[in-house]
Amino acid sequence: MQQAKEVLSEPTNKDQSIIDATQVSQPSGPLRLLFWESTIKCNLACAHCRRLESNESAGKDMSTKQAKDLIEQLAQLGRSQSTMPILVFSGGEPFCRDDIFELVGYADSLGLGCALATNGTLIDDKLAQWIKDSCIARVAISLDGATTDVHNKLRKQDGSFEKALEGAKLLSQMGVHFQINITLTKQNAHQLEEVYQLAKSIGAAALHIFMLVPVGCGQTLAETDMLTPRQYEEKLLEICGLDAIGGLQVKVTCGPHYERILRQQGLRKTHSQTEQNSSSVPGRAGHTMSSRGCLAGNGVLFVGHQGDVFPCGYLPVKCGNVIKERLADIIRSNKDLARMRDSEALEGKCGYCECRKICGGCRARAYAQTGNYMAEEPFCAYIPASALQQSGEYDLKR
Repeated sequence: MQQAKEVLSEPTNKDQSIIDATQVSQPSGPLRLLFWESTIKCNLACAHCRRLESNESAGKDMSTKQAKDLIEQLAQLGRSQSTMPILVFSGGEPFCRDDIFELVGYADSLGLGCALATNGTLIDDKLAQWIKDSCIARVAISLDGATTDVHNKLRKQDGSFEKALEGAKLLSQMGVHFQINITLTKQNAHQLEEVYQLAKSIGAAALHIFMLVPVGCGQTLAETDMLTPRQYEEKLLEICGLDAIGGLQVKVTCGPHYERILRQQGLRKTHSQTEQNSSSVPGRAGHTMSSRGCLAGNGVLFVGHQGDVFPCGYLPVKCGNVIKERLADIIRSNKDLARMRDSEALEGKCGYCECRKICGGCRARAYAQTGNYMAEEPFCAYIPASALQQSGEYDLKR
């Protein structure tokens, strides 16, 4: 693997010019991705899952009629924008919802792009064929390790690794574009490069790396499995090296610091060129990626299984409900969403960090740690240039 340069030392003037936040405009574009928790029901009980409700709560899932109304609202919003948003059917496990095929078809009939996030264990020949024949442009399959023991421990079900791999291979054989998702914890961080190589070997189009947010069931992992700020920095550098190899699209989620690191490594130009050519990546046609790390409420929204709207799936700040209000009205008038879009309102070291417009810190981790979504990112080791004058105040956390 190509080695990335060390950036844990204090920033130099050269570093500051590379990551000058004043050169990056505040994102204010259209809604690009809406993640919908189509059902709370799931056939697994993963240790790091965002959900707290049990399968018994599936009776509170949005009805078919309510779901179609959400889809109509999203399509209507899309027609008022420069580009149509992508609807990501998530969960729980979306294949545990009986009308999932009907809803995907309905979204397609209204011109929405569709994607699907699944644990992959339920995908058989019949389901793989349906996915191929549907409008789903990309499927995300979760693999939380490169070996059975690591993955199954996090997923809490024997055989889940083999079933997920089989599901991915079936999609590959069908010519369906899919990506691999991994949530990094102390249990699997040592297998990051192995997961990268595994994703390539089974024909994945991308590897999306999620940095753990202590929410839902994941709260129990906060003390034992959260990487330290320095470990986060080291892993993001490792990801940067993998990203530079090419041949497999790499994306970091809930790791907004990565935008700073890309610039420090001189890879943002190459990364931007990749994004400009993103029309070749199914599910991303017509979408240019924002240069801001945290996209909570800023081009991305999450709708829960009962219709509640959140800035992202890991930030439990309710901004409205699509059953009671119009999605477009929520986006336009909600004060929490407006505040999150304002990088000048960030607090703590994020508020005066020169990277605040390209990173923004993870608002979900800030909220989980302090109850204040505008507080400083608690798992960031970077020392803002202005803080270097305050001796020892922002030493790297171990």
